Amino acid sequence: MILSRNAICTLRGARSLSTRASTILSALDIPVAAAELPGVYDGQWSGSGEVLESVCPTTGEVLARVRSASPHELHLALERSKEAYLHLRTIPAPRRGELLRQIREALSAKRDVLGALVSLEMGKIKTEGIGEVQEFVDICDYALGLSRMMNGRVVASERPGHTILEVPNPIGVVGVLTAFNFPVAVYGWNFSLSLVAGNANVWKPSPTTPLCSIAVTKIISGVLEKNGIPGAVSTLITGGKDVGEAIVESRDIPLVSFTGSEAVGRLVGKAVQSRFGKSILELGGNNASIIMPDADLSLAVPAVYFGAVGTAGQRCTSTRRLYLHRAIAPKFLNALQELYSGVCVGDPLVEGTLLGPLHTSAAVGIYSDAVQRLRESGADILTGGKTYDQVALSRGNFVQPTVAVPKTTDPIDKIWSTETFAPILNVGLFDELEQAIEWNNAVPQGLSSSLWTRDLRNVGKWIGPEGSDAGIVNVNVGTSGAEIGAAFGGNKSTGWGRESGGDAWKQYVRWSACTVNFSDAAPLAQGVNFAT
Repeated sequence: MILSRNAICTLRGARSLSTRASTILSALDIPVAAAELPGVYDGQWSGSGEVLESVCPTTGEVLARVRSASPHELHLALERSKEAYLHLRTIPAPRRGELLRQIREALSAKRDVLGALVSLEMGKIKTEGIGEVQEFVDICDYALGLSRMMNGRVVASERPGHTILEVPNPIGVVGVLTAFNFPVAVYGWNFSLSLVAGNANVWKPSPTTPLCSIAVTKIISGVLEKNGIPGAVSTLITGGKDVGEAIVESRDIPLVSFTGSEAVGRLVGKAVQSRFGKSILELGGNNASIIMPDADLSLAVPAVYFGAVGTAGQRCTSTRRLYLHRAIAPKFLNALQELYSGVCVGDPLVEGTLLGPLHTSAAVGIYSDAVQRLRESGADILTGGKTYDQVALSRGNFVQPTVAVPKTTDPIDKIWSTETFAPILNVGLFDELEQAIEWNNAVPQGLSSSLWTRDLRNVGKWIGPEGSDAGIVNVNVGTSGAEIGAAFGGNKSTGWGRESGGDAWKQYVRWSACTVNFSDAAPLAQGVNFAT
């Protein structure tokens, strides 16, 4: 066993966080001297509700206080979104695409500083923060192309002189409720496809990342206003549970996209369905990587390392379960522990840091509880399993990335079946691929999965009907780090939602089947004769 000897990356001469924060916020046109910031935008900025505090997870410093929506402001913002939709739906799709091109350029110009804000407020490392903004830029490019390609279909009619069209039209106002771990990209996925489809959007971000949402909204609103488009096309409403419930329950919002926990997602899905609305649910991920004996370990080990440690284990696609073929388990674990032992932990804004903090102190408690369950069950903790005690990290939410070998491999056991949003990787050993696939599929969640092998027969089984039942089924690619070109989402208790690429755009429109008669007769289908 290799003992943990994690390197500590200190601030290396960086200025105080408050100064660094001021620099970042000022570059994004967010006032740094204001006692409170308005957290509602519907064409104009307002906010007189409860105060939300943005707290830096690295130091615990309060970055800003944001005024959320009052009940009246919430109602007014929803009304203005409806009005904005009535305007936007009349604009041709290619012109909506041009709006997205301009938004893409504006985002790209602020990419690095907006990525720094993600690191500052959410806690992910600098390269991941910038990469998240790049996702928004990329999906704008994708939606721009869609603006001239959102095609319906022409269907052959059995009746002479008739044709059938399947026509997509805007659905209305789309509610987007996003989580803290991707405070920029997830709204980008939804907003870009929804806007190009002709919909207005209402964004309710996580109450712990209001600054990211304000910064993004300022960028988008600048483009909308320059083009004479109502700002409420991209409405922002910060707040807590009451705001989320109002959006979910509103009959004026036919589609709600929710990213978050399985427990809350279940409530959202029921509430939206009760009023016959549509929902896109992106919920828990309890993702597994399977390593076959013929795998290229020089690729597989770093991929598992990133999947488990990246974003401090706070991605929906983070690797949480690792199934190793017994023949290569010792070699793989030795190599993995070597990487863990040298992980550079510290300020996520410092170049070279690979492990930042958990987002909140509550998350540290969840991590500690999960580790305690592992210890009580007799699991072998190979590395990690506790918080850091170094003074340089004492003000932040830092925990040691953990690798554990539980006593049981029963996928029904809570250790395996429950997603813990923290850098904890549980390891199980198998002898046959079929056994590993069974374990992969036995948990309630079904977001991402990964098989490492060079055997084409294994690949065929893995991606086919006898293989992984997840929404993302990778081969020689880790569970984390999806591109925007394919639809993103999972099955089972992950929610069955799809966002980003592929055919995901089809969820943001209403479909109509239109039979057109261009003949001089009016025959009925199926040969029905109803003549008098």
